[in-house]
Amino acid sequence: MNPSTENANGPDKDFIEHVVKLIVDKPEDVKVSRAVDEMGVLITLQVSKEDMGKIIGKNGQTAKSLRILLRVIGSKNNARVNLRIVEPEGHEVAVESID
Repeated sequence: MNPSTENANGPDKDFIEHVVKLIVDKPEDVKVSRAVDEMGVLITLQVSKEDMGKIIGKNGQTAKSLRILLRVIGSKNNARVNLRIVEPEGHEVAVESID
C-alpha cells in the first residue's frame, strides 16, 4: 500500500504545526506534511537550520516531548503517529516511535 495524503490534515498535523511555530524563531520556515499508510500516520517536520536546536532540545528532550504528545493525540483517534524531523541539508533525524 502506498502512503496516502487523503487525510492531509488532521488534529496531529495541526497540533505539531501550531506548537512548533510557537517554539521557533522563523515560523515561516516551518513545513509539516502528513502521510497515512498501513503502518499508521507519519508526520514529517522541516524547520530552518537555525531552529533545529530548539526543536531537538537538550538531549533530544523537546523532540521526545513532541512525540509523546503526538502519541496521546493518536491514541485518542486510534492511530499510531510517528514524527520524522528532517534536517535542512536533507539529512533526516531518526524516526522514533513511542508505543
